Formats: sequence, structure tokens, C-alpha cells
Amino acid sequence: MGTRRDFLKKSAMLTTAAMVAPTVLSSCGKKQKEIGLQIYTVRDQLNEDLEGTLKRVAEIGYNSVEAAGYANGRFYGKDPKEFTKMLNDMGMKFLSSHTVFEPDVADEVCAAHAEAGCEYIVYPYLPGQFRENLDGYKNTADKLNTLGQFAKKHGLQLAYHNHNFEFEPMEGQIPMDVLLSNTDPNLVKSELDLYWITKGGHTPIEYFDKFPGRFELWHVKDMDNSPEQFFAAVGTGTIDFKPIFDAREKAGMKHFFVEEDRCKGDIWEDLNTSFTYLNNASFV
Repeated sequence: MGTRRDFLKKSAMLTTAAMVAPTVLSSCGKKQKEIGLQIYTVRDQLNEDLEGTLKRVAEIGYNSVEAAGYANGRFYGKDPKEFTKMLNDMGMKFLSSHTVFEPDVADEVCAAHAEAGCEYIVYPYLPGQFRENLDGYKNTADKLNTLGQFAKKHGLQLAYHNHNFEFEPMEGQIPMDVLLSNTDPNLVKSELDLYWITKGGHTPIEYFDKFPGRFELWHVKDMDNSPEQFFAAVGTGTIDFKPIFDAREKAGMKHFFVEEDRCKGDIWEDLNTSFTYLNNASFV
């Protein structure tokens, strides 16, 4: 039988646990959403103050990053591990990176991205000379398959990022369909830009149905209601994001990144608005 002292000691421990437990449960019970940012959005600010700009991104609440500043084995002038550590120290993961590259340098480029700990390397833009006819798109698909093999060798996944020109009919076909149909689904995924596919006259759900499982990455951006169809903070424009997010499993989506290519107002205000909308949206 325990002594009175033991009883009082245990009672005190239980009282302390009862006081602490709700805080622990509330902090652990709700899983934090992963909301990423394509930091091309703040490219001018990064050029002026890399670390200060990234800190401001983290302070808003973004917890993952897609880069667009790789050159000569470095990210924004930093060694791969140094850049990743900078992000990690701010509470952000370095998940993906945009870079145009060719097979002759693919080993070097993919090695640097692997060293940085990226999961994805994204081919971000197709120059005009490669999209003059469908043969150009077919040749691009062949190149993407080759780049995808290099990416796999280094433990990365290659993805292709669209704009709206891939959806302009050509020779009776849609170039985006040509790219997706002629690339190996295991080697080449799609980073679907929700703004550009909409501006191209199609819907994300249409493509989720056509090519299920191919869209592991998304660019989440909105479109204003002007004739110009300019970029807008997420949740303030004309794109209905709920049905798109509701179809995320069919799409195969694993990560998404907010992006705003250009901003007429204060970009930091827009980034706060976009984060708040996505963080509060029940369907995200």
C-alpha cells in the first residue's frame, strides 16, 4: 500500500498532466497543411535579398518551396546543401526546381538537384522553335523521356510544366495531348498550371479524366475577371478550386505551389491572401 506522500505525489503529477495534455493534443492533433510557393513569384525580391525574402515567405506560413534559380550547379548562387539548409532552418522543404536543360548536361544538373534533396526537377518552358509543328512536340516528348531517365538515375522525378500554347489545336491535335501520350508515365509527370490550362480553354478535370495519375504537381494560381484575364491572388478570381481539389486523387497530385507570374499591386499582400484562402479552405 502506498504512503500518503506517494498519493500526493501521484495526484500532483496527474494534475500537471491534465493541465498540459490539452495543449499537446491541440498542437499535435491538427496536421499542418503543406502549402508551397514557387519562388519565381518573388524573383525581384530574391535578387535584392535572398535570405530576407525567404524568411518573409516562411513567416506568411508557406512550408515548401519550388525554385527557379538553378545555374551552374548552384541555386540562387548557393551550394545545393547550403541552399536547402537555409530553407530547412526556416521551416520550409525544398521539393522541386524549374530548370531548362538538355541531355548533354543532364547528369550534372540532376546530380545537383539530388544533392539539394529535391524530389522533382521540372522542365518549365518550351521555347518557340520546338513548338512550330507537331513534330517539334513529338521530338520534345522523346527528349523528356531521355531527361526522365537521367532524373530517375539520380532518384528524382521529372515533370513538364505547361502554359496555354500547348492547348492551341495544331494539325487536328492538341499539343499537350501529344506530349502526354508520347512520354512514359513513369519517367515524365505533369506539373499542371491551373491558370494556363484555363486560359487555354480547357479544364483541369478534363485532363485528370484523360490522363489520370499524371499530374503530381500543380501550380495553384487564379485569374481575374477582366478581359485581360490577368493573374490574381488565389481565391479572389474566377477559378473554382473546390472541384479541382476534390479530384486530386484521380489527378495523382502530391504537392502544389502557389504562383503569381506578375502582380499589379503588392505581391506580399497577394501572397498573404493566397495562403489564407488555401489554409482556411476545407477542401484543401
